[in-house]
Amino acid sequence: MKKIGLDIVGLSYSQTQSGAYALVLAEQEGKRRLPIIIGGFEAQAIAIELEDMTPSRPLTHDLFKNFADSFQIKIKEVIIYNLVEGIFYAKLICEKEGEGKEIEIDTRTSDAVALAVRFKCPIFTYESILSNAGIMLDEEEEEGETKLSEKKSSPKKEKKGIDSLDIKELKDKLQNAIDTEDYEEASRLRDEINKRNEKNN
Repeated sequence: MKKIGLDIVGLSYSQTQSGAYALVLAEQEGKRRLPIIIGGFEAQAIAIELEDMTPSRPLTHDLFKNFADSFQIKIKEVIIYNLVEGIFYAKLICEKEGEGKEIEIDTRTSDAVALAVRFKCPIFTYESILSNAGIMLDEEEEEGETKLSEKKSSPKKEKKGIDSLDIKELKDKLQNAIDTEDYEEASRLRDEINKRNEKNN
């Protein structure tokens, strides 16, 4: 199965989930974006490394990196390999230097990304994940996207009553969420559309 490379392009505070953040990954050779809701601790761990900041004491992900370095273990790549009921599954592809044997370790996607930025290893996913959970940006939106910048959130529209909307209304709201760069809401609407499509198949 062909792997698709991803880059981190956004990390913004969630307006609806206390302590949560939206991590946005971008397809390297395409216009699709993969928004993933992560916890505050993992978001902080990713942001600190991306901004080249050094905490006074090692964070958990720094400890893992130091431990792996001490035993000559490196992470070659991270793969987001599955999506079940809105939850992304990832794994670390590790190798002990000099042995050439690969070992796969299951992990939360947020932890995988926090480690990927520390080991400076690539992040991949598969077409099936992007086709189900990816959000397409048009050229104008893509040009206006500032790498790793925190987006100013537009005023939130009422988000209740999603069950009462039909597919067309959901798709219209999804497009509006993409236009306003509200990736968290877009993720929620995308999951609802996918859930209904699965029921109809």
